[in-house]
Amino acid sequence: MFSAKQRMQMIEEMGKTTYDVLVIGGGITGCGIALDATTRGMKTALVEMQDFAAGTSSRSTKLVHGGLRYLKQFEVKMVAEVGKERAIVYENGPHVTTPEWMLLPIHRGGTFGRWSTSIGLWVYDHLARVKKGERRTMLSADETLQKEPLIKRDGLLGGGYYVEYRTDDARLTIEVVKKAVECGAHAVNYVQAESFVYDENGRVIGVICREQITGQTFTIYAKKIVNAAGPWVDILREKDGSNVGEKLRLTKGVHIVIDQAHFPLKQAVYFDTPDGRMVFAIPRDGKTYVGTTDTFYDSDRAHPKMTSDDRDYLLRAIHYMFPSVHITKQHIESSWAGLRPLIYEEGKDPSEISRKDEIWQSPSGLITIAGGKLTGYRKMAETVVDLIAKQLGKTYSPCQTKHLAISGGDVGGANQWHTFMSKKVAEGIAYGFTEDEAKRLVQRYGTNVDRLFALTNTYDRNKTSLPLDWYVMCVYALEHEMTVTPLDFFIRRTGALFFDIAAVRELKEAVVAYMQSYFNWTEEERNQYDQQVNMALHDAVIPCTKC
Repeated sequence: MFSAKQRMQMIEEMGKTTYDVLVIGGGITGCGIALDATTRGMKTALVEMQDFAAGTSSRSTKLVHGGLRYLKQFEVKMVAEVGKERAIVYENGPHVTTPEWMLLPIHRGGTFGRWSTSIGLWVYDHLARVKKGERRTMLSADETLQKEPLIKRDGLLGGGYYVEYRTDDARLTIEVVKKAVECGAHAVNYVQAESFVYDENGRVIGVICREQITGQTFTIYAKKIVNAAGPWVDILREKDGSNVGEKLRLTKGVHIVIDQAHFPLKQAVYFDTPDGRMVFAIPRDGKTYVGTTDTFYDSDRAHPKMTSDDRDYLLRAIHYMFPSVHITKQHIESSWAGLRPLIYEEGKDPSEISRKDEIWQSPSGLITIAGGKLTGYRKMAETVVDLIAKQLGKTYSPCQTKHLAISGGDVGGANQWHTFMSKKVAEGIAYGFTEDEAKRLVQRYGTNVDRLFALTNTYDRNKTSLPLDWYVMCVYALEHEMTVTPLDFFIRRTGALFFDIAAVRELKEAVVAYMQSYFNWTEEERNQYDQQVNMALHDAVIPCTKC
């Protein structure tokens, strides 16, 4: 049961149930914990204040990567752990994660020298147990330019060539929470944890929640409560009276998107900037996106935005490494800004603060998980649920997620993905999609694509102006992915606001109209959602001047 129409029914049921585990936070960490807990036999619930993945988990660099740069900070254990996790994430969801060869150019006077890069990548490969076919190769200057001719030639000594894993971070999160629900968890979005309920001994036993659309409140009771709220974890610790000791320090990262007609990047590149930071430039879906910045942040957690300083920093980085690409601010089609909830280390610059995760437990019993990286979400969840299992004092199954396909990922293993893709694309063409449309659907939905193909039977051009592919995506998002607002669909279910913003402009009225009919919105509600989409379109391009 993960339909938007059944959401209020789910909320009603949650108010009547006592759970083993209640997770607060529907980002990748919280969704991973919910999946781990429910597959071990724990009665599990999850609430998310916004939409699933609306915070950090839809605003990353969209890489499941091993953190090469953390070797410079001697974070060897973290690199080893998350490096190994990359392959597991890929194996369990090959439709949302794929290996991507990354080029690391080496320039005279740059951050990385030829020898240190070779050694660093060798250590990286061995820490992460990278399979032989994906281990690093060192390139000459000519070979580096063959891989990517746009790279700065002046002072070029060569390059390192190694594998990272590209992902759709929001869809990865959605597929994890869908799998948790398939396995028995109860999960809802747009439900805010407002305050805690305690027993006579001061132990936390429940959460008073507010449903964000109707404003109604209800209480969820659970034996163990996990605070996995990302940038908001300290706010919940304050409500619990336990925000002492180590605390979060938020940093902001911004990415910009440029059409390949203006920035025809062939190859993903990881490059250093004049100030010593590292930036990615990655081709995707006919676009090139570049990021990320790294600055301390103390403003609105729910709506971080690109500023003109962020934009100009990334434009300077592009001009520095790709001097023949004459990109201006007018070429930026879209952008996104995300927050990293890092554990504060006094005196360190944003890019120097460790990305390690930590678990804290308050006197009330509230468990908080903070820090960490997208790549390590499954292992972080395993550690949290191990702790919960021990404290509950019952015998539960060991962690089940290492070899558990997420929703849409059960294609018989990652090595079967291309065979599956070819077969399903052919089926999609038979259902009336173009080859490109069918490829996009299979890549986005994996084994769930059959449900979208089946929806073609309900398509009526007289009832909607949506094209067939957008129609089936919209209906599937509402019926199977608890999509509540148009922005849920345009940002977190499809990524279109970032990588196909022209389609959002073209189709926004049709999507809002369809959702109005589906939810029976009033004209006032429809206008409200129209305004939300228009504001998001504005914010994606126009820098914030008051951030």
